[in-house]
Amino acid sequence: MSADIAQPSREKVQSVFWTEFRQNARLVFSSWTFLVGAVIVLFWVGCAIFGPSLVPHDPFADDMLNSLMPPSASNWFGTDQLGRDVFSRVIAGARDILTIAPLATLLSTVLGAALGLTMGYFGGIIDEVVSRIVDAVLALPTVIVALLALTALGTSNMTVLFVIGFSYTPIIARTVRASVIAERDLDYVAAAELRRENRLYIMFIEILPNVMGPILVEATVRLGYSIFTVATLSFIGFGIQPPSPDWGLSISQNYGMITGGFWWTVLFDSLAIASLVIGVNLMADGIQGALDD
Repeated sequence: MSADIAQPSREKVQSVFWTEFRQNARLVFSSWTFLVGAVIVLFWVGCAIFGPSLVPHDPFADDMLNSLMPPSASNWFGTDQLGRDVFSRVIAGARDILTIAPLATLLSTVLGAALGLTMGYFGGIIDEVVSRIVDAVLALPTVIVALLALTALGTSNMTVLFVIGFSYTPIIARTVRASVIAERDLDYVAAAELRRENRLYIMFIEILPNVMGPILVEATVRLGYSIFTVATLSFIGFGIQPPSPDWGLSISQNYGMITGGFWWTVLFDSLAIASLVIGVNLMADGIQGALDD
C-alpha cells in the first residue's frame, strides 16, 4: 500500500523538477548576458579543440632569426623571444587551461555538493565538525594552499587539477549546505521521511534537484576562478610546464620583454585569459539572473 502511495509522489516530484528546469533553461537562453558569455567561451573551446591544427605556424617551432618581431601580415601577433608565432601560441594555449580548469571545477562541484548535502541534511554534530574543518580550510588563501600541495606532491597537470579541485571543494560545500538547510524542513522532504525513504535517496533524489540552481551558479563562478588559478600557478612556475603554449606560462616567459618595448609578447596572452574569465562570469551572471527571476 505504501509503495502505491509513494510512486505517484515520486512521479510528481520528477514532473515538477523537469517543468522548472525547462522554464529556467528558457530564461537562461533568453539572457543576453549569458549568450554573450557563452559565445566568448565557445570561441575558446573551439580554439582548444581545433586551433592547434588550424594555426598558421607551429606554436612550438623556434626561429631565432625572427625573434621579437612586431605584429605583421605574416605574424599577426608578432613573435616572442624565441621567434615563435604569438598568434599560434595564443590559439594553441587554450587547450591545456580548458582541460585542467573545467575538470578541476567538476571535481570540486561533485565533492562539494556531496559534502554540502551531508552537512545540511544531517545537521547536528556532523554539520558542526565538518563546518569547522571547512572554515579552517577557507581561512587559507587558495593559491597558498595550492603552492604548498604542489611543492609536496610535485608539479604535473594531473596534480594541478586535483589540487585546484580540492581547494574549491569547501567553498561549494558551504554554498550547498546553506541551500539544503533551507530545503530540509519543507513538506516534500517530510513526506519522503514518512515514506521511510533511504537517507541517500532523500538527499540525492529529493533535495539535490531542488538545489541545482545554486550549485550550477557556484560551479560557473568557480570555473572562472579555476582558470585564473591555473594561469597564476603557471606564471609562478608551479602549474603547466614548458614547452606548453599555456597563457600563464607564456606571460611568465616573456613579461621581462615589456621594458624593452616588446609589448605584444605578453598582451595577447593576457587578453586571452581576461576574455575567457569575463565570458565565464557573464554566463554565471546570466544564470543567476534567470534563477532570481
